[in-house]
Amino acid sequence: MAVHLAQEQPASKEVMLYAEDVTKTFMSNKKEITALDRVHLTIHQEEFVSLLGPSGCGKSTFLRLVAGLDAKTRGTLTLNGVPIEGAGRDRGVVFQQYSLLPWMHAWENVAFALKKTKGLTAAQKKEMAYHFLELVGLRGFEKHYPAQMSGGMQQRVAIARALVYRPKMLLMDEPFGALDAQTRRDMQDLLMRIWAEEKCSVLFVTHDVDEAIYLSDRVYVMSAHPGRVAKEMTIDMHKPRDWNDMLSDRFVHYKREIVSELERQKSLHKQALQA
Repeated sequence: MAVHLAQEQPASKEVMLYAEDVTKTFMSNKKEITALDRVHLTIHQEEFVSLLGPSGCGKSTFLRLVAGLDAKTRGTLTLNGVPIEGAGRDRGVVFQQYSLLPWMHAWENVAFALKKTKGLTAAQKKEMAYHFLELVGLRGFEKHYPAQMSGGMQQRVAIARALVYRPKMLLMDEPFGALDAQTRRDMQDLLMRIWAEEKCSVLFVTHDVDEAIYLSDRVYVMSAHPGRVAKEMTIDMHKPRDWNDMLSDRFVHYKREIVSELERQKSLHKQALQA
């Protein structure tokens, strides 16, 4: 079964995120360290793309560059053709840590993201918060405090908070990494439903091969030390997907291809250290 390596999306889908030769360096003990080296990738409108790789490969660093939380050292990084030069409300970010305000109800945590939004009354902000909490399956929990909710429920609040101002792109940095296996599967299915409804582009960082294949339209496999794109793969499977798809020959084929590439990169890194 052939694996299609993606070079371009159909012309009908415009480029949302464009990265060319993106490099990020920093100083450590008076020595320059290259975290990312000449990364090139694209994400199109309404496309779900995963960055997959081992710890230390720079995938979270790249997400922070896209979020505008850090600055690149060199290269081109644009969103809708406009250079990224800081954080903006055209991007919503969800991290592994929920970072909810413990003294606020769930709806207040979501509405807090609208604090600087002009032209909305307090009632409208509350209505929007309630809407997005319902979207993530938390109807009836609007007035619960974070301490009264499970980890999965708190992450749902964090996702609602990131979506409430309707960003064009959702950035997710291993958002389900701290959850148990069953909750993680439920959250992945929830994310697929939200993505289909909100129709935003998604950049999803993970080290889980199954998760990347299950969720994504395309996967970029990263190598480490320094972080580079080692392989780009189109996941040519129907959507929406369900867990039966994980048992299919096609899914297993993609998994074999990706794991083989990760093992190849590990071997190359070991050889470099021994040289």
